[in-house]
Amino acid sequence: MKPAAEQLSILTLGCAQILSEKELLKKLEKGTPLRVKLGVDPTSPDLHFGHSVVLEKLRQFQELGHQAVLIIGDFTAQIGDPTGRSKTRPPLSREDILANAETYKEQAFRILDREKTEVVFNGEWFDKMSFSQVIQLNARVTMQQMLQREDFKNRIANDQEVRLHEIQYPIVQGWDSVEVRSDVELGGTDQLFNILVGRDLQKSEGMESQVVMCLPILEGLDGVQKMSKSLNNYVGITEPAGEMFGKVMSISDDLMHRYSILLLGEEIAADAHPLEAKKSLAAALTARYHGQEAAEAALSNWNNRGNLNEVELPSFTLPADRQDLLGIVQAAFASLEEPKSGSDVRRLIQQGSIQIDGEKLTDPKAEPSPSAGAVLKLNKKRSVRIA
Repeated sequence: MKPAAEQLSILTLGCAQILSEKELLKKLEKGTPLRVKLGVDPTSPDLHFGHSVVLEKLRQFQELGHQAVLIIGDFTAQIGDPTGRSKTRPPLSREDILANAETYKEQAFRILDREKTEVVFNGEWFDKMSFSQVIQLNARVTMQQMLQREDFKNRIANDQEVRLHEIQYPIVQGWDSVEVRSDVELGGTDQLFNILVGRDLQKSEGMESQVVMCLPILEGLDGVQKMSKSLNNYVGITEPAGEMFGKVMSISDDLMHRYSILLLGEEIAADAHPLEAKKSLAAALTARYHGQEAAEAALSNWNNRGNLNEVELPSFTLPADRQDLLGIVQAAFASLEEPKSGSDVRRLIQQGSIQIDGEKLTDPKAEPSPSAGAVLKLNKKRSVRIA
């Protein structure tokens, strides 16, 4: 292992809040692998760069020789984390939760080392608890503690309901820390309250309390709002390499420094040329999820596109009513007054004629979301530029 002080310098980069650095350094100085916990509720099957911030920090711990503990909240997902919510989350079925969990794991292992990650489901202990044990667990916290949560206080102040099962969430998340004996817990800044409950419960069990490491909430491509699929300002970690590269290239110069620290754990040199630095960032992130060869191809396509920026191509606005590739391509041909039948378009797609910024798309049912300025190639003679 690297010296404790050197590890501390690496691990604290990009963190928003640590409770406390002194405690973390003391744990690192023991020279033994720490158990680093990250709990995730599989409420959605798709991950984006915003979700990856805490996974990247967990990866750093792994690379420094520590034990990553990924808790899949198959039990807590049935409650629904109330953090940041103005109303109760709708319940998910057990089947949906387990299906999402499998997808989540596969995506998470694009970042984490599968062989060095301990994966546990918190249903393993909560499904075995008797009601008497649940009551005893609840007795360890006070209602005053739970009502200190800003989201609960705000909902009560606005005469919005807070259901009793939601108050359980911080308690069960905290008990996860006892079960896995975590030394460090990672989470977004919005998870601070929940993680602190874990510290309290560990202390009540006579354990050494876990260190709290909160990571910032990542802004989306607009640089203003939280990255979110609903706001369409996200980069999905399973998106095609060309789309991923192009989306990263669309961010502001200021934002790329933040992305580099939070998504790669690296600082961009102060004297780096902004355009070249952004290309390097886009290539590194694309390589993380698609491999070096795909990243190099995306960079080459981007450079070629840059050389053709002055080429006048017909402008094309994506149709609001057709999101699949077949519908988009049909609409693009229609905009050129060259209408094509569905079977003709399907054949072009399956033959590999359709490309977005040089990347072939061969699934007619795919739902690409190219950024403005992207080039949609329809055949050897026809291309349009996305408005």
